[in-house]
Amino acid sequence: MTSSAPGQDSDSPFDPDDKRPVGRHTPAQGVLPTFDGETILWCTVCADSRGDWCAQAEVMNLLHDLWQNHATGWLVGDYLLMPDHLHFFCAPSPNQFFEVERWTAFWKDQFAKRCGNSQWRWQRGLFHHRLRSEQDYHGKMIYMRQNPVRKKLVPDSEFWPWQGRVNVIRW
Repeated sequence: MTSSAPGQDSDSPFDPDDKRPVGRHTPAQGVLPTFDGETILWCTVCADSRGDWCAQAEVMNLLHDLWQNHATGWLVGDYLLMPDHLHFFCAPSPNQFFEVERWTAFWKDQFAKRCGNSQWRWQRGLFHHRLRSEQDYHGKMIYMRQNPVRKKLVPDSEFWPWQGRVNVIRW
C-alpha cells in the first residue's frame, strides 16, 4: 500500500511534489452575461506581429463604423488605439448575444475585407477582463487613457487623437 499525505487517499490528484503554480493555466473561454447592466468587459486586441499601423484615422474610422453599424452583438463604449494594439470597453447588446470571441472574430474578418491593406491583420483572439466594480472600471479607464502618455507619445492623454466612443457604457 502506498503512503499518502494525512487526509489524502492514494488516488488523490494532489501531488505534493508538483511545483507548478496552482490555479487556472489557460483563461476560460466565453463570458456569461448578466443582463442587469453589470456585464462590462475591458478588452485588448493586438496587431499581428505587433505591427505599428493601428493608430491612424483610416483604422479608427473603419473600426468605429463596424462597431456602430455592423458588429452589434456587443456594444463598444470608449476605445483607444495605440500603434500596435487597441483597448476598448464593451457590453453585450440587449437584443442579441454572441460569445465575445465569436463577435471579435466577426469584426476582425469584416475589418480585413474592408480595409484594403493586406498588411493590416489582427492577432488571433483577444484579452478580456470582466469588470466587477466601479473602481475596477475607473482603474481600467485611467490605464487606457494614460497608455499613450506612458509610451511618451503625447504629454497629456487629451492630445491623443486615436480614441473615441461608440456607445455610452458606464458602471
